[in-house]
Amino acid sequence: MLDQNLKQQLQDLFISLESTIEFSFAKSDHPDQGQLVEMLTEVSSVSSKLSVHEDLLRSAPFPEFKILKGGLHTGIEFKGIPNGHEFSSLVLAILHADEKGKRFDQGLVSRIKNLNAPIELKTYVSLTCENCPDVVQALNQMALAHGQFKHTMIDGAYVPDEIENLGIQGVPSVVANGKLIHSGKISVADLLLKLETTFGVKKIAQESLDLGQFEMAVIGGGPAGASAAIYSARKGIKTILIAEKVGGQVQETKGIENLISVLYTEGPTLAAQLRQHVLSYPVSILEHRRVKSIVKGDLHRIELESGEFLTTKSIIVASGAKWRELGIPGEKEYLGRGVAFCPHCDGPFYKGKKVAVVGGGNSGVEAAIDLAGMVKEVILFEFNDQLKADQVLINKLKSLPNASVVTSARTKEVVGDGKAVNKIIYEDRKTGLDVSIDLDGIFVQIGLVPNSQFLKDTVDLTKTGEIVVDQKGRTNVAGIYAAGDVTTIPYKQIIIAMGEGAKVALAAFEDTMYL
Repeated sequence: MLDQNLKQQLQDLFISLESTIEFSFAKSDHPDQGQLVEMLTEVSSVSSKLSVHEDLLRSAPFPEFKILKGGLHTGIEFKGIPNGHEFSSLVLAILHADEKGKRFDQGLVSRIKNLNAPIELKTYVSLTCENCPDVVQALNQMALAHGQFKHTMIDGAYVPDEIENLGIQGVPSVVANGKLIHSGKISVADLLLKLETTFGVKKIAQESLDLGQFEMAVIGGGPAGASAAIYSARKGIKTILIAEKVGGQVQETKGIENLISVLYTEGPTLAAQLRQHVLSYPVSILEHRRVKSIVKGDLHRIELESGEFLTTKSIIVASGAKWRELGIPGEKEYLGRGVAFCPHCDGPFYKGKKVAVVGGGNSGVEAAIDLAGMVKEVILFEFNDQLKADQVLINKLKSLPNASVVTSARTKEVVGDGKAVNKIIYEDRKTGLDVSIDLDGIFVQIGLVPNSQFLKDTVDLTKTGEIVVDQKGRTNVAGIYAAGDVTTIPYKQIIIAMGEGAKVALAAFEDTMYL
């Protein structure tokens, strides 16, 4: 099942294992049971610290196993065979159980431990989903950190009845006590916040929330933020980088062909390189955090949604942008139950069905083209009189027999039956009449919105939320700078963001020289 090259990579990864990690699989008569046993046996063969055994006291309708450490349950279970994208979840579960690999920082661990127990979660996934492993791996780490936290990854292909009963139409879907608490892509920061809301938390001592004082705080871990942090550290400035995820929007970019001197790379690869470069300097990284507000002063105070806070002389905001929502009735209510943002992840759920894509730019047209290969019919809705995408993409879309385009359409409402979406209502802007179309899913692709909400009472923003900056990245507040896609600087490109991050860091250093 595993080729020799992969086995060698696993052997290199697990060479430093110190704890005994066991795969305990349940008895099963399912035809796929042999595949699970074969995979676990091959994985365990690369290290003397790994072993696999059958739990004779436990039986299951399809392949499933637990991960034990020193004979004790870690709280991590897999129902299904973690192939495809989920193989990385298995590998990281082994490393994290042995306290190896990239793990949550102590501040995050403290919040996890403060969740009220007991906690039992199930995450339903598709092995083709690229976003599912992020949620699975985050919850697995939380289970390891907490002690009274059980998390089970479930391959939805084995449990169609459960999927139907829960009303799941997108992955990953997180379920607690038989209730869907989240569906779709989510950051670790939002996921932990959702668990805190769902299960409640114990009180945290105020002094443990003080992260200290810095000379420079960079908010955002994308190309602009990484560049700003590196240039600040090179100037000998005590720097901290605060981000939901190092790499930012770059993580979601497939192919990158316009980063000068790099013929081709992909988002996750570039994000990993950004992290590695930042870590090569004495920069403190505070990941999986989101800024709540900034209190201006001689020392600016940055308050995080987690309750943590820090003070700093200078701030560079490089918080980027996020997917724009429609903001219409029914959108949030049916998120994960017919409303989606990722055609690659959720498209397979709509095989043989009728779906809509809202947005006529490049991302919208590309999404419609991709979906046309999976669904029965796809309709693309565009607000303007014509599509905004590149002509080559428009030509491709129009050549597809199961794709159509509706222009001059203002989407007004997502309608469902309480369990799933069944229609969309839009206004024909030429006639002023409302039109209702029966369908099974809606994919939203209408661009990005700046991540600047926490600054609305701090610095000047445009009507669209961009931070107003001068040619050196200064805002209207002394000591607060901004760079990248969150600013008024034109052309939202990776290479421009990198340059802006460096430029603003140099400007901030230059300004401190004259204080």
